[in-house]
Amino acid sequence: MSPALGVLFLEEAPEFPSAVLDVLRQPLESGEIRIHRANASATFPGRFQLIMAANPCPCGQYGVLDAECTCAPSVRRRYLAKISGPLLDRIDIRLSVRRITPAQLAIGATAARTSTAEARAIVVRARQVAARRLCGTPWRINAQLPGPWLREQARGLPRGSTAVLDRALERGALTMRGYDRSLRLAWTIADVAGDDRPSAEQLGAALYLRRGV
Repeated sequence: MSPALGVLFLEEAPEFPSAVLDVLRQPLESGEIRIHRANASATFPGRFQLIMAANPCPCGQYGVLDAECTCAPSVRRRYLAKISGPLLDRIDIRLSVRRITPAQLAIGATAARTSTAEARAIVVRARQVAARRLCGTPWRINAQLPGPWLREQARGLPRGSTAVLDRALERGALTMRGYDRSLRLAWTIADVAGDDRPSAEQLGAALYLRRGV
């Protein structure tokens, strides 16, 4: 079976019913979709990359300069709470993107940027690095790596490298699942950089991206 079957992009994710969003938890974890009925059950391949986009509130104006949000604080909380904690725990990277101003749009039109072909080449190189490292294992990409294997490999990293993740786990700021997923993301960051193994800085970057600071 292919290691990845595509991208599932949910625009305005909080507009989906919470029950629908939470159904994604199981296939995100196992890579399979299981459907149970009274007399039978079926399993389908369901390994995908999930991308969700969301406004900060129903009206979309909260935090926007020169705009007025009409949503009460309780409304904003309920809106974003539709994406449950267990589902968020399966999201590796969170980014806050501010509204682009006309000045930024004008600058962006002339600024140097990474082309699609260049981005693809970076991804291909990183996957080749991962495939070589994982030769002799059942896996070929970092997304397939299980937590126990990741933690075992972390023991071979320089002493203190995982301190930032360890402290976050001890404080309750990171779940065990989040710990494993941060390790997985750190290996990807290292592969993109062409490094043999993730550094303390790359492990910190993985945690930073996960928290969406």
